[in-house]
Order: sequence, then structure tokens, then C-alpha cells
Amino acid sequence: MPTNTTRMGHKPLALGLIVVAAALVAAGVISRQSQAEQVKQANTPVVPLVSILPPGQAAGQALELPARIEPWARAPIYARVSGYLKNWNVDIGAPVKSGQTLADIETPDLDQQLLQAKAELATARSNLTLATSTAKRWQGLLAADAVSRQEADEKAGDLAAKQSAVNAMQANVDRVQALQRYTRLVAPFDGVVTARNTDVGALISVGGSPGSELFVVSDISRLRVYVNVPQRQVAAIKVGDKAELSVPERPGKVYTATVQSLAQAINASSGAMLVQLTVQNDSRELLPGGYAAIHFNTPLASTALSIPPSALIFNKAGTQVATVGKDGRVVVKPITVSRDLGNVLEVASGIDRNDQVIANPPDGVATGDQVRVAAANNAKAKL
Repeated sequence: MPTNTTRMGHKPLALGLIVVAAALVAAGVISRQSQAEQVKQANTPVVPLVSILPPGQAAGQALELPARIEPWARAPIYARVSGYLKNWNVDIGAPVKSGQTLADIETPDLDQQLLQAKAELATARSNLTLATSTAKRWQGLLAADAVSRQEADEKAGDLAAKQSAVNAMQANVDRVQALQRYTRLVAPFDGVVTARNTDVGALISVGGSPGSELFVVSDISRLRVYVNVPQRQVAAIKVGDKAELSVPERPGKVYTATVQSLAQAINASSGAMLVQLTVQNDSRELLPGGYAAIHFNTPLASTALSIPPSALIFNKAGTQVATVGKDGRVVVKPITVSRDLGNVLEVASGIDRNDQVIANPPDGVATGDQVRVAAANNAKAKL
């Protein structure tokens, strides 16, 4: 039979177990409440805080484009007759005057053709003389009724045929003599010899294919400058406008060019219009065929809006921006970027100046999302 002392010893142990059990129950209840609170907070949507800014007006940009320089007039000199180059009188870089002899061509075949044509003409003339006297005699005999009219008409017809033969032979002589004038190559206008592709003794053939020219004479006292102006800027260019021209071989020097004419058509492959300018080249510093940069003096007005690059959203739908409507909800709009100027982007279409663009849109933002606008974002960003 247990004693009272033994029973009293078990009481503290039982009490301790009860306290531990109560503590475990309390901890479980608190943990479950904490988890429930976390689940409740997780199910509560978080409204992101965003900064907005209105699209800025893109500043007018002065237009600077690459161009090519061409001579005011360029004449490739081809051979009109075949033969051998007898001599040449001017080399590349030499100034020439209109009508000045560049080279002479020796044409032995053409010389023989002229001799043959003259001999044939002499024969035709002799036949004509005989036919003339014969026709006159037969006309006299016809008046005396010594011959029939048919025979007299035959002699008259033979005279006409002989006269036609003389005319044909004379035309052939004139043709060969005209060709002989092309044995002397001359400059068509005042200019500079910019190419010489032949030498003494070279076989000369008749031809006009590119690369077969014997000489090239260029008028470089005034130059043509050709530039392709993008379609968006063609409305700002007109005949008579001034532009600044610079070339890489003369850094720091600027030449004044004038818009001479416009092609009045957009090239489908480049999306640009060809514009021709002229520039005086009295000092001969500008070289035809070279590269140049054209800077139009009048800045081109721009109707485009500008946004920072951080506002862009790129996804499978293309390039977009997120804007905030009056109800505080997001509206995602597709846009078209016309130019990237580094710190800002020019937007050609998709937004207007009244839109409130989110400067740094959160990941996964979509149309209809609720957002909060930062209070410290009232100042307009300078774009």
C-alpha cells in the first residue's frame, strides 16, 4: 500500500506535464492564427506604386546626311573609229579647253575605205557623163522620128539611175570623210582630264560600254551634290535652301551648297527622295566622286513625342508603353519608335501629349491593373 509521501511526489510531475501540454496547445493556436493572417495578407492584392510623366515634345533636330559629290558635267570620250592610238597630248589632271585635241588615232583601214569610195564615185560620175550624152542624142533622134519613144525613155531612165548612183557614191565618200574627223579626239567643254585609259600603239575599237572610255573630261568648276533625304523630312527641304557641306579630307572647313532640284518621288527601296545641290569649286578643293556630309542650316520641326527608354515594354506584342488612366488603372499601348537619340526616344505614333506614361513599369503589368501614383512625381520630366 503506497504511502502519502509517494502520492505527494507524483503531484508535481503531473502538474508539470499539464503545464507543458497547455504550452504546446497555446503555441499551436498562435501558429495557426499567424499562418491564417499570412494567407489573408497574401490573398490581398498589392497595389504597386509607380511614377508617371507626360510625353515631352521632341526637339527639332538639324538634319545631317551623307552625300556624294559629282562633277557639274562629265564626258566619257569613246572611239568612233577603229585603229591604233597615234599619240595622246594630255594626261590626268590636266586642264583642257573646249575643242582641244586629246589624242589622235591612226586608221589605215578607214583611209583605204576613203580611197575606195572616191574611186567608186569617179566611176559613177564617168557613167553619168556617158549616160547624159546618150540620153541627149536619143532625145534628138526621137525628135526626128529616128527611134521609138520607148527606146528614148529607156535612155532617160538609165541617165536617172546613173545620177542616183553618183549621189550614193558621194554620200559614201562624205560618210567616210565624216568618220575621219573622229580620228582626232577633242574635249567637248572646258574642264579637267580625270581619266586616261589608253596609250600610244594601243588597239582602238569602236564602242561605248562603261570602262572602255579612252578619256574622261569633267567640269569641276561647279559640282553637283546628291543626298537622299528621308521621307519624314522631305517637306522641310525646298529649292533655294542653303546647306553646309564638309568633306573628311579638309576637317573644319565648311562650304555653302544650294538646293538645286528635288526628284519629287520617293525611292521605294530606300524610303528617301533624291535631292540635288550645287556648290562652287573655284578653288578646286572639292573632289568629284568623293563622300561629303550635308548639314541643313534650318532645324527641322518635329511633331513627334519623346519618352525615356526606361518606359518601354518589350514582349511578344511588340514595343509598348504603360499609361495610367483617370481611374488609376493601367492602359498598355503599342507605339512606334522613330528615332533613338540615346537619352530619349522619339515616338512616331501610339501616344499623345495628354497620356500619363509610367516611367518604370513593373514586370508583368497589364491593361486594367490598379496602380498608385507617387505623390512626389508631380514635376514634369525634362525630355
